Amino acid sequence: MTTDRTPAVGGVRQVPVPDPIARDYLLLALRLDHHVPGTVDGYFGPASLKAQTDMEQLRQPARLVEDAVALRERLPGEVDDAARRHWLELQLVALETLARTRAGESVPYLEQVTRCFAFTPSRRPDDRIEAAAAALDGLLPGSGSLAERLAVEDERWTIPPERLLGVVDALVPRYRAWAAVHYPMPDGEDLRVSLVRNQPWSGYNWYDGGYRSRVDFNLDLPVRLPAFIGTVAHETYPGHHLEHARKEQVLVEELRHLEASVLVINAPECLISEGLANLGRELVAPDADRAALLEEMAVVARLELAGDAAALSEAAARQAAIATEREILDEARLNAALLLHADGRPRDEVLRYLVDVGRLAPVVAAKRLEFIEHPLWRLYIYVYFEGEELLRRWLHLVPPADRPARFGRLLSEPHTPRSIQHEIEAAD
Repeated sequence: MTTDRTPAVGGVRQVPVPDPIARDYLLLALRLDHHVPGTVDGYFGPASLKAQTDMEQLRQPARLVEDAVALRERLPGEVDDAARRHWLELQLVALETLARTRAGESVPYLEQVTRCFAFTPSRRPDDRIEAAAAALDGLLPGSGSLAERLAVEDERWTIPPERLLGVVDALVPRYRAWAAVHYPMPDGEDLRVSLVRNQPWSGYNWYDGGYRSRVDFNLDLPVRLPAFIGTVAHETYPGHHLEHARKEQVLVEELRHLEASVLVINAPECLISEGLANLGRELVAPDADRAALLEEMAVVARLELAGDAAALSEAAARQAAIATEREILDEARLNAALLLHADGRPRDEVLRYLVDVGRLAPVVAAKRLEFIEHPLWRLYIYVYFEGEELLRRWLHLVPPADRPARFGRLLSEPHTPRSIQHEIEAAD
C-alpha cells in the first residue's frame, strides 16, 4: 500500500476482446457519461472503445434510450448464462432511465430510484430514530442536549489530520491479512491512499483496473475514529478495492464478461457494492472486537484520551455500545432525501430535520445535505442503508463460521438486489 497526499493518475490496460453484447453495453455507458459526467465511475475495458466514444459525434440521449432498449431486447438470444443475462437486464434498465431523464422525460423521483437500483427504498419511522436517540441519551454522560453530548464525545475521538495516514497504515494491512486468509488475492493488487478536501463524501475508491485502486479520504469534516475504522474497511478490504479486484480477476479475465470492466453509478450494481462494503466491517472488525480495536487505534492516533488507560477502556466500551444506535440515528439522512426529493419539502426544513431528528451539528447536517442535493448522488443515498440491510439478511442465513465464504460470493459473482432477494425468499 502507498500513502500519499496527491492522487495518482490511473490508466487503462489491455483486456480481452468483448463479445457484441458487452461491447455495446460498454459503449452505451461511455456515451451516457458524456451527458451525465460521473456516470462511469471506473473503466478498465478496451482502450479502443473509450477512444471511439471520445472522438465520435455526441450521441443524443434520446438515441441512447433506443440503444438501451434494443440491447435489452437482444439479451435472450445472445446471452446464455442466466445470472449474467439478469444482471445486464437490470443494469440496462438503469442506463435507459438515466438517458430518459437526460433527454427531458419526467420520471417521478421514487420511480427513478426504483428503476436505477431495482429496489424501492423504505421510509424509516421517526419513532425508530427517536428510540435510538433515547438509548443514546442514556449512554452518553454529561449534561446538555443529546446533540451537544454527541459533539463532545466525537471531539474526544477525532483524529488529527496529520495522524490520519498513520491510522490507515495500521488498519489496511490488518484488513488485508484477514481477506488473504479467506479469498484468493490477485497477484499485484495494491491501493494508494490520499487525503483530499472539497468533496461531498467522506471516502472514495477510484478503481483503475489492473487490481489497483486510489482511495481518497476527505478532511472537510473532522474524522471520528469509531466511524473511520469502518470507512477504511468500506473502501479497501473487504470492501470496494477487494470487490473490484476480484471481479476483474473472475468476471473479466476468467469468464470474459467484459461488461464488468465499467463501473456505473446509479445502477443496481451500486446497491450490492455499497451494501457489501458497509457489511465488510462486520467481518474484519466484528462487534465483539470493536472496543479493543478502538483502544489500539486510539494509541496509534495519539488521541488525548489514550493517555489514561482506564478512561480509554471505558470510552471504547461506550463507543462499542452506542454504535448500533448511532447507525439508526444516521437513517435520518435517508428520510431527509425523501423529504427533499419525493415530498418536495423546502431545503431549510430538510436541514432542520437533520439537525433536530438526526441530531447532527449544523455544519455536519449541511455537509450531509450537500451529498443529498448533488446532481449525481441525489438518487444514491439509499444504496448504503438498503444495500447493507438487504445483504445482512442474506448473509445471516448461514452460521457465523460460514459467513466469510458466503460473503465471498458477493466479491466474484454478478448479483443484483433481486437475485439476493430471491435467495432470501427461497430460504424462508
